[in-house]
Amino acid sequence: MAEGYFNEVAVFGLGFVGLPLSLCFTLANCRVVGVDVDAGLVQEINNGVTYHHEQYRGFPIQEILRQELARGSFRATTDAREALGRAQDIVVTVGLPVIGGEPDTGPLTGCLRSIAAGLKPGDLVLVRSTLVPGMMRRLVKPLLEESGLTAGRDFYLGYAPERIAEGRAFEEFVTMPVVVSGIDELSRNEAAALLRIITRAETLPASSFEAAEVAKLIENISRDVGIALVNELSALTGTMGINTFEVVRLANSHKRVKLLQPGPGVGGYCLPNAFHYLAPVAREAGIDLELMAAARRVNDAMPRRVADAVLRLLPVPPAAARVAVLGLAMKDFSSDSRQSPALKVVAHLQEAGLAIRAFDPLVPDVYPFQVGSLEKALDGAHGAVVLARQQGFEPENVEAFARFLDPSAPFIVDTKNIYANLKIVPAGLRVVFI
Repeated sequence: MAEGYFNEVAVFGLGFVGLPLSLCFTLANCRVVGVDVDAGLVQEINNGVTYHHEQYRGFPIQEILRQELARGSFRATTDAREALGRAQDIVVTVGLPVIGGEPDTGPLTGCLRSIAAGLKPGDLVLVRSTLVPGMMRRLVKPLLEESGLTAGRDFYLGYAPERIAEGRAFEEFVTMPVVVSGIDELSRNEAAALLRIITRAETLPASSFEAAEVAKLIENISRDVGIALVNELSALTGTMGINTFEVVRLANSHKRVKLLQPGPGVGGYCLPNAFHYLAPVAREAGIDLELMAAARRVNDAMPRRVADAVLRLLPVPPAAARVAVLGLAMKDFSSDSRQSPALKVVAHLQEAGLAIRAFDPLVPDVYPFQVGSLEKALDGAHGAVVLARQQGFEPENVEAFARFLDPSAPFIVDTKNIYANLKIVPAGLRVVFI
């Protein structure tokens, strides 16, 4: 342990989980080396650049990152052996991408093999990734034991799946209860001790890796199913001329009801993938997860429903139309566009022949249809579709919309219930709710 620091930690994976987690440890007076295979990302981070939309106690992650780099408490590298040289606490945040409905173990396997190459007696390896149930025992443990060391005898092995919401990472790493499991009780205790450096919340011991793995998945799937319920309801209430958000608000006045909010789909890395992590285990057991699969179909169909609503409102043929897309993030007030339903809406509209101009002040400018301002997105468009609320534009200013939109038959497709309580709608402007 370095003088003046509580622990030396190596964090593998510097994405939406790994970077804020690394900085949580440094803020708790640990020294952290973050490891990632993306050399460009590592260079950006070491230069104090990140596009994450996170903050802690009023300080944005960009300021925290620059502070910790200057203090020497954090740095990033692509060199796993360098990171493992002094650290005895190793945290894995590398995820499993889902490709064609199947989890891809490639990135995690590569990460674990790089750790095995530098693993030392007495090290703790704590996995925080979301996994297919059984993977800690059947994949993670054997790969780490390629080091020649044995889990539970020569090194500690723990699993504590992250439970944060992107955009609230710092707060929830500190305040969210943590489920902790281990290959044995000693490993579980070591993992819990490391986590208690940063969390003030309860650490909940799980009896096995598998219990913790399934608990993480059902947390996400329960929300996926809940969103599917109200999204399916919205198809019916729309035909009845009823606002779904109002129905949800009224129903939630019951003390035992807590419906979620409808939307243009379910995006991000966690919720859409969770079913696909559980499905292989169900297939192996010969069990059909009917409700969970149906929820995935309902939520996957939402971007098409939104696009179809836009197409029905066009005053001109699609090939002659242009639409403003407002919000590209996978959820409100986020910079994360991974698996965003907004991108799927855009794809459906482009397939129909529409020209798209999209504005999102938080999502990095990586898509060819993005423009740099709300005015540029709206100027001359036949209509607009609002897919995410964001800091940096005011969709409530509907009169400004009307000034920029094409005057022939302007419309707004609202998936966020922003315009439900408008007292005045400019003449000729049609607002449709999804």
